Amino acid sequence: MLLTVTHTTRYTFAESVYHGLQRLRLKPKSTHGQEVLDWSMDLTGAKPEAHYDDQHFNHTDLVSIEPGAPEVVVTCQGTVRTIDNNGITGMHSGHMPLWCFLRPTPLTRAGNRVRQLVASVDADRENTLAFLHALSKAIGEQIEYVPGTTDSTTTAEQALTAGQGVCQDHAHVFLSAGRLLDIPMRYVGGYLKMDGQIDQEAGHGWAEAHVPGLGWIGFDISNAICPDERYIRVATGCDYSEAAPVTGIAMGAGETRLDVHLSVDEKLVGTQQQSSGSGGQQQAQGG
Repeated sequence: MLLTVTHTTRYTFAESVYHGLQRLRLKPKSTHGQEVLDWSMDLTGAKPEAHYDDQHFNHTDLVSIEPGAPEVVVTCQGTVRTIDNNGITGMHSGHMPLWCFLRPTPLTRAGNRVRQLVASVDADRENTLAFLHALSKAIGEQIEYVPGTTDSTTTAEQALTAGQGVCQDHAHVFLSAGRLLDIPMRYVGGYLKMDGQIDQEAGHGWAEAHVPGLGWIGFDISNAICPDERYIRVATGCDYSEAAPVTGIAMGAGETRLDVHLSVDEKLVGTQQQSSGSGGQQQAQGG
């Protein structure tokens, strides 16, 4: 499938910024069943300072905010070819050893509610893949998808207690529960082409678990499926904070408003289709 992405992130500042830096993880890479055919990033109110691959091999751009700029606008456009691997990303690679994906993080540290959830899953734990599918289903049943009820700082335990959340919360609970059973788990941030719509509310997030003999396998708890050719992987991490599309500081900015416009569409051979979407919130939290 050929997918076109247009992603605009706009920060508007109430006061004059005298210093600011932003770290951007917005560019996907040609790996794991996807090929980036073209990709561009335009900046308004900021300038590039450096680019590098972080510890998870996420492509990362470091940009500085121009002093006095009333706003910063980051616009990404590109085309990515994807294939359906039944959710299987493949064998582990990179500098981070698998044991790093077993450690709890502030967002995924298990409490009583997560432990109760794991105990309630009626599946053979010796069959790791079957257990993970049962766990994914249980999380979807216990956390209703309700946008706006959580934010980028909500922990897995808090979301499970509230019984409401978005894709980030579903993924964090899945990571927390899996790590209790010594299953390496990681967060994935990216784009999803929703059926029947081009405009998206925000970027999407899901989880991957490492299963012996198969490698990393994706689970999208919010949509109750394993990722297919409609998904574009952009960044991974031990939790959302390590895969967030935009993080940074702005000194002197005062109140800051964030608007995100995102469209993901299928590009048919011989045609060009492109449009813009709406929605978003601070630190570009996915849903």
